[in-house]
Amino acid sequence: MSVSVGRHAAGKLYPEVAERVRRRFAADGVEATPAAVVSAVRAEPDAVVLGDTAVLRLADRVHDQLVGAGPLAPLLADPTVTDVLVNGVQVWIDRGAGLQRAAVVLGDVDEVRRLAQRLAAACGRRLDDGQPYADARLADGTRLHAVLPPVATGGPYLSLRTFRQRPFSLADLVEHGTVPAAVAPLLTAVVAARLAYLVTGGTGSGKTTLLGTLLGLVPPTERIVLVEDAAELRPVHPHVVALQARTANVEGAGAVGLTDLVRQALRMRPDRLVVGECRGAEIVDLLGALNTGHDGGAGTLHANAPADVPARLEALGMLGGLPRAALHAQVLAALQVVLQVRRTDRGRVLESVGVLRAAGEQRLVTVVPAWQLGRGAGPGAEMLARHLADRGVAVPPVLHAAGGVRP
Repeated sequence: MSVSVGRHAAGKLYPEVAERVRRRFAADGVEATPAAVVSAVRAEPDAVVLGDTAVLRLADRVHDQLVGAGPLAPLLADPTVTDVLVNGVQVWIDRGAGLQRAAVVLGDVDEVRRLAQRLAAACGRRLDDGQPYADARLADGTRLHAVLPPVATGGPYLSLRTFRQRPFSLADLVEHGTVPAAVAPLLTAVVAARLAYLVTGGTGSGKTTLLGTLLGLVPPTERIVLVEDAAELRPVHPHVVALQARTANVEGAGAVGLTDLVRQALRMRPDRLVVGECRGAEIVDLLGALNTGHDGGAGTLHANAPADVPARLEALGMLGGLPRAALHAQVLAALQVVLQVRRTDRGRVLESVGVLRAAGEQRLVTVVPAWQLGRGAGPGAEMLARHLADRGVAVPPVLHAAGGVRP
């Protein structure tokens, strides 16, 4: 039998053979190792027409369907890949410079559906016609979101955000061009002065990466308590405790939200309280904590520009029942700095460092740039320098520029 005929026969036999082998492993409870899958495929009556090369090819495809992320596994293991997106049977990846098509063969939409269901089931999530979407976290930390037809009109759709075990140092971010070398001492000074800050930006702009890096600058004598919707932060620090939110199980019970976790964190003697991503009513509890002696707290917030931060905080505060005037007063007392990051064609960059201050008769929060990429020190430089000096921290040279403060 020629190689082309063997490949054609393997392709025709694959759906039936794969389903029978999958059911056999499920019934026997045997681990689907590569060798075990090859043996199971060889034992199939239909496989006798195939040569050794075709059998191995068929066994590889069956193994991909039975174990882990299957054909997506090499992409998730690639340290340069940040996102893997599946649209039907098309695969797209992001290596930090925009989306590109990946030469990965997933088979048909039924195989992709089974892949999505297997990944969701491994995380204890239901994914079927009755519950056509799932948000979960794989064992290696990868974030998974999956949507099935008919909700996903051209699907199934899978979105996977990879998790990297190795955290970055500030020197790494400088080397990669994310943080300008002249601004690195300013970020170090913000952490040393125990100023409370938000890392803001759009989706995939590198907010979590920058926050995790800055937490690594916290003195080792301090205790960091992390509160996250999905555990992503892994700062290089000797004393970190983390709390992770939990969604409801298939019966709809057991959910634990960020608001509850922030309240628990306050009882855990935090020196630095960190909310991985502020996205709901938990902002009220975080602001309350930062106003009661918990200096140096931090978090991330989705915002397209620094000027949008007050409106985003206002919207989240309303979810927690905090009136507008009270929200702005709390923000002004609790937070001092906004670090805006942005994703560009060349990668992720720190775009600006801003300070929060009151404006107008109503004393509403505004963000004033203290430093901007390509422009240097801004009108907020003097205010930020004063914050640092008041806490006994030397003012970095990057603020000693025209329009900033005098050295």
